[in-house]
Amino acid sequence: MHLIIPYAASHKLQSPEVWAGLQLPNLQSLLRLLQRQQVLQDPETTPLHLPHELLQARALGGMPEATALPWAAWQHAQQGQSSATPQAWMTPCHWLIGMDQVRMADPEHLHLSDDESQQLLQAMQPFLQEDGLQVTWHSALMWHAQGAMLADVPTASLDRVIGQNVKDWLPDHPAARPLQRLQSEMQMLLYKHPVNDARDARRQHSVNAFWLHGAGVLTETNPDSGLPSSGSPMDPPVTVSMALRASALHGQSQAWRQAWQQLDAGDVADLLQCVKTTGQGTLSLCSEHTAHTYTPAPAAWQQPISQLLKRLFKPASAAAALQSLVRA
Repeated sequence: MHLIIPYAASHKLQSPEVWAGLQLPNLQSLLRLLQRQQVLQDPETTPLHLPHELLQARALGGMPEATALPWAAWQHAQQGQSSATPQAWMTPCHWLIGMDQVRMADPEHLHLSDDESQQLLQAMQPFLQEDGLQVTWHSALMWHAQGAMLADVPTASLDRVIGQNVKDWLPDHPAARPLQRLQSEMQMLLYKHPVNDARDARRQHSVNAFWLHGAGVLTETNPDSGLPSSGSPMDPPVTVSMALRASALHGQSQAWRQAWQQLDAGDVADLLQCVKTTGQGTLSLCSEHTAHTYTPAPAAWQQPISQLLKRLFKPASAAAALQSLVRA
């Protein structure tokens, strides 16, 4: 069992009250049985994908060094559908336009209905098709796109952009120019769309943009495409818990603490039981820029004396382990 926990700590949650009195007994017990074996960190640049996404790709047999993580193609492959064409997810969203920057609002906060989403996609279809994009409706916030222009476009994951200046994450690549033009056309089209008129009347954010993510090509014959169609049968099952995501993205410390306590009583407790029972299990704790991966510590007779004494007299602190994810 490999448990990956995104937003186990967050750079948006570093005030003292975040940590004061935080009790995570199962995580505390688990860390006493594990040792940190791997650190994934890029302090100089911010990659397009979050550490937990790279770890998940690696756990599934992907290549974490790849520029593109073609999640759209991979997820379609899991459903037995073709993955050989360039694909991406398209999410309708709202850009908050300020004096000196344009920020991405959380698409979840749109509370976009299926009917609204389908009407907007229908209005956009002639423009999308003109650029060779075949877009099908998957859910209110997830449309599936296919087309040759998606093959070489580096796209940032949605969570990288939420709350951030959009300009910093727009693809700066020649292959992205048609998409930039399409983005401008869609902003004009959607400005006075009946769906947005109705949303404005209800004082809801309009849908004035879209975001492409998970783009790329996935083929069985090209291992450098990003992700394989499936992992090795011998790989441990991977669980990615998103329980902390919403509260971390919006800097809600109390909600984040409560979510951590529920997570500690659920997935963390399950992993603890697995390690105790089988001696096997992997834990990856992630922030926005760092991931620490822990595996079972060797038996006492295999450990150096200094390391053994440290573990015996200075048990791992859950709070310290989490805070180390956001320490400069």
